Amino acid sequence: MDRLQLLLLGFPVFLFCSDLINLFSPPPYTPSKPPPPRHYQSQSQSVPQVPDFAAVQGSQVRGSGYHSVVELKFCASCSYRGTAVNMKNMLETSFPGIEVILSNYPPSFPKRLASKAVPVAQTGLMAIIVGGEYIFPRLGMVPPPWYYSLRSNRFGAIASTWFLGNFLQSSLQSSGAFEVYYNGELVFSKLKEQRFPGEIELRQLVGSKLPGPAFGKNLDAVWS
Repeated sequence: MDRLQLLLLGFPVFLFCSDLINLFSPPPYTPSKPPPPRHYQSQSQSVPQVPDFAAVQGSQVRGSGYHSVVELKFCASCSYRGTAVNMKNMLETSFPGIEVILSNYPPSFPKRLASKAVPVAQTGLMAIIVGGEYIFPRLGMVPPPWYYSLRSNRFGAIASTWFLGNFLQSSLQSSGAFEVYYNGELVFSKLKEQRFPGEIELRQLVGSKLPGPAFGKNLDAVWS
């Protein structure tokens, strides 16, 4: 084989091996941030202060969502981030102190593996279209009839392979999910309901899971 044929055959193999290494390699280690330093004040210099009424009543209001974590797992490749951000802002406004986490919901392992194999097949097919008259004889094979039909319109065949491969890879990487978890418990699933949750619906679902009094009850405590 000459250098061009080795390059055409070795490049898809190199892409496939690199995708397998990236797929099974563990995520990089991210060191945890050290806790912020605490400043202690001597008791001899402490002066008794009268508690502020607004601060006391405000602590009752902001405590409705404390110690509660809501995780929104959505399909990042489906352009669902805008909906997730709107839901996050709504929950943080309705339940002050609540922690809302946004994360990607990956597709299943077979779909991820297939999405890694699509670029390899895509590159290999384009290499066959460009240099098939040298590849098939080196492999001891007779060029199939479909190769001649592709070679007759190389530009159209390469463009079609490129666009169809990208479309297939994008569809394999999308999960179509928008899952809502409250402290690890699934409270809404787009994969099961086949729809997005409404803002009022999601507010009621999360509010019913709060361990303490609801947000409206805290507001009543302020006015009493």
